[in-house]
Amino acid sequence: MWDSISMGTVMSVELEPEPISEQWILSGSPIARSKVVARSGDWTSKVVVWDCTAGRFRWQYSQDETIIVISGAAYLLGDNGKERRFGPGDYGFFPEGTIATWRVDDHIRKIAVLHEPLWRPIGFALKVWNKFLRKAGLASSSPLGASQPVEHQSRLGK
Repeated sequence: MWDSISMGTVMSVELEPEPISEQWILSGSPIARSKVVARSGDWTSKVVVWDCTAGRFRWQYSQDETIIVISGAAYLLGDNGKERRFGPGDYGFFPEGTIATWRVDDHIRKIAVLHEPLWRPIGFALKVWNKFLRKAGLASSSPLGASQPVEHQSRLGK
């Protein structure tokens, strides 16, 4: 069982540079870093630890992304000109194609769950198939729907 579970401490993950596109930077010199810490067995989802220093930038989401802020803070600028603060414990969901403007005054560290969206008919077929597997007793009946184990961190990149 332990081989299929990915565990760690978010604050101790050693991150690698992930530069923000210069075209997206609006002010400052934000430095971003990240590390993939888990990936789903079907490779449609991954869990990433990400941090960034001060700056203001636009971000275009190429996948569905759910974030949970661990430390620091950032401000999301809405289309109406108002800002929403994201601090420790706050979460947000950004569908693929969303473009957001962020302001980081000092730093932010977050966990992001990225998911490749499926074409709706394929997603529906997958949902029906998984329900069939659960009814047949061949898959987990977890209320969270976690029937696919997550790859162990030490096996990433293999």
